[in-house]
Amino acid sequence: MSTWVEGTVVAQKRWAGLLYSLQVEADIAPFQAGQFTKLALAVDGEMVGRPYSFVNAPAVRPHEFHYVVLPEHPLTPRLCKLEAGDSVYLAPKASGFLTLGQVQAGEHLWLLATGTAIGPFLSILGTAAPWQRFKRVVLVHAVRRAGDLSYQDQIQSLRTGHAGQFVFVPVVSGEPSDFALAGRIPRAIADGRLEARAEIKLDAQSSRVMICGNPGMVVDTEHALEQRGLKKHRRRDPGQISVENYW
Repeated sequence: MSTWVEGTVVAQKRWAGLLYSLQVEADIAPFQAGQFTKLALAVDGEMVGRPYSFVNAPAVRPHEFHYVVLPEHPLTPRLCKLEAGDSVYLAPKASGFLTLGQVQAGEHLWLLATGTAIGPFLSILGTAAPWQRFKRVVLVHAVRRAGDLSYQDQIQSLRTGHAGQFVFVPVVSGEPSDFALAGRIPRAIADGRLEARAEIKLDAQSSRVMICGNPGMVVDTEHALEQRGLKKHRRRDPGQISVENYW
């Protein structure tokens, strides 16, 4: 199998600040919602790649990737300059285990994300599986600034299409807000504000939790959940928490 598959940029969207979404047509292997692939460009004669989760559901095209430009990184400042018709390279096969197939049966599904890590959860929510498997689905998106809450149109569509089943909870840590929870996800779990906002109990019996974000958030959130009796899911030792670090 070739190392890279050449894809064609369909569109590029800039959100707030350094946040972007790239849409790409590419002939790659089928993937599962929640998985990631690598995007790459040639830099000084060498291919430079970085993993990005699919935002699109597996049945939807074009493929879409949500990312933040890191000025010191060799890839992202080049990615954000791509326009429709330009080439970008993808790994031929997806990877990752942050999928619903790894989640045990339960009553409520909690999806906890920071920043661009909302991407894999939007992919999952674009499939039928979460709506068939869980009574309630809660998406929590934590950012520093309210303007960083991307994909609000898609989230509103989920609210409309799954009224009574879907709950969205924004969390903003870096500025005051009159609509979002303040601070970080782990604290909102520990002090009960997240449960109160969602109006759903967060416990080991009914809850299944998927966490995706920066490593510090993942560790702290997992610890906060463990204090409530939940534990990390392993194939040989089933639990309620599935995690993925987003860099």
